[in-house]
Amino acid sequence: MDDSKLIEGLLSSVIPELSDHSHKGQSGRIGVIGGCKEFTGAPYYASISSLKIGADLVYVFCASDAAIPIKSYSPELIVLPVLDSKDVIATVSQYMPRLHALIIGPGLGRDEALTQTVFSLITKAREFDLPLLLDADSLHFICKQPDVIKNYKKAILTPNAIEFSRLHNLIFQHDLNDQERDSPGEKLKEMCSKLGNVTIVRKGRQDLISDGNMLISCDQYGSNRRCGGQGDLLVGSMATFAFWSHANKQMKGSLLDTNQLNPCILAAYAACLFTRKCNKLAFEKLGRTMTTTDMIRLIPKAFEGLFPTKFRS
Repeated sequence: MDDSKLIEGLLSSVIPELSDHSHKGQSGRIGVIGGCKEFTGAPYYASISSLKIGADLVYVFCASDAAIPIKSYSPELIVLPVLDSKDVIATVSQYMPRLHALIIGPGLGRDEALTQTVFSLITKAREFDLPLLLDADSLHFICKQPDVIKNYKKAILTPNAIEFSRLHNLIFQHDLNDQERDSPGEKLKEMCSKLGNVTIVRKGRQDLISDGNMLISCDQYGSNRRCGGQGDLLVGSMATFAFWSHANKQMKGSLLDTNQLNPCILAAYAACLFTRKCNKLAFEKLGRTMTTTDMIRLIPKAFEGLFPTKFRS
């Protein structure tokens, strides 16, 4: 698509140069809400992917049962076992002024006791004007009350095919028909409009991205191997790209400042392209034995291949 070519031309411009004047935290402080007794890998994959593409700090807000496993996976993550605390909203809110983007969903679980917590955290993120990435189990809760994200243009939802169908059924009050299932692009665009121009990434053979105004696809070939956790790598990298894109948009005279492109669209496309590149490299090396851990190991090669590092003295 012509729009995807435009976006590819803008991608490198939003990635901050490495400078000897930079300080820790300037390239991104990302929050991840997720992690429970059953699911500790997902928040780790999302967090470490944010770090490895260039964010400086990642805070993981998880349930107490998940904290030690996540800490054990990586000493580089700041892990706070607060999700099952009665003071969870107040505690997480104290960190929000430090954050540049927030992910809700990886390994969150679907305990109904979390419903109001998720809604309150989304509301708080909106108050702090944070780019907000909503993935996996957070979409389960959003289907209960979609108005909680309505009209928030810094929100990005990342449903797979099944999650997209649930959102569709909720918003349009009918199931996807065969034509809509085979060619969901226009329905995706309409869905984004009905939600107030949030951005949605409909993951699949082609990743379809829309904010209700623009519709683009990322069809860079990766492989036919689908690893559990690949979506967490996607949303983790997308959060860092989202901060960089929004920050660039605010710089007077920058390419995004002078271009009408939505920073969320740019961030979503960059993350989809990047994740597919990681998948391709891992499959070339390991074939069907590859896992998301292997994809993460190849983040440096994938990133440098797509976005060569720029230095500034």
